[in-house]
Amino acid sequence: MKKRFSLRHALVLAKRSLIKLTRTPEQLIDVTLQPVIFVTLFLYVFGGAISHGSQHDYLQFLIPGLVGQTIAMSSISIGQNMNADIGNGVFDRFRALPIGRSVPLVGAVLADFFRYLLLFVILVGFGYILGFRIATNPLLLLAALGLSICFALAFAWVSLWVGMTVRTAGAVQGVMFLLVLPLSFASNAFVQASTMPGWLQAFVNVNPLSHLVSAVRALLLGGPVAAQVGWTFAWIAGLLVVFFPLALRGYIRRT
Repeated sequence: MKKRFSLRHALVLAKRSLIKLTRTPEQLIDVTLQPVIFVTLFLYVFGGAISHGSQHDYLQFLIPGLVGQTIAMSSISIGQNMNADIGNGVFDRFRALPIGRSVPLVGAVLADFFRYLLLFVILVGFGYILGFRIATNPLLLLAALGLSICFALAFAWVSLWVGMTVRTAGAVQGVMFLLVLPLSFASNAFVQASTMPGWLQAFVNVNPLSHLVSAVRALLLGGPVAAQVGWTFAWIAGLLVVFFPLALRGYIRRT
């Protein structure tokens, strides 16, 4: 009998992942302590130089940028965890259950919703303590939160694909860093794209993180929103279309 995908099954496995997370809270470091460290370092080490002495102005620019950067960094863990679960034989048990083949992957991604929610709240909340202020309204703040989480859940499939492709959890981290670091720093997350060489600006302007960061900045601080939000949703759709089937194919091959 063919096993079909069920959202209920995916939610059950998402609950399993959350229970596992509560028993190993150190796995939350990348969405709790890491954003605080990044804000502190970039603001007080680079902020004065980049913004010509006005750290407050740079903080307004920095927080939306770090939303994109920390989302990309935090996506690494899901690929590592799934790779480790395969090595531990967890998915051998899943294969014996009457569930669709994609259910364990979808369940893991759904569980990450809460990690990204926590990341956004801590990042914006810590920014508020340091002086960051939203210039729009609470409705657009929620829109920025929703857009960020949607992008994060789509980008997680890149990490899952890598996790299903390479042999070890350590290799997942290495490959994802090679991908995430250029996307993070060759973007408009930390400096204006206009300050970069022309050839680099061409990449920055099509970088998916640049579109996400620009959309979050517009939603939180004001400015043209529609185009950047549209491009971000286009990237979300593209990431899902490309990397969901690749991750599922890799999972089927490994298990």
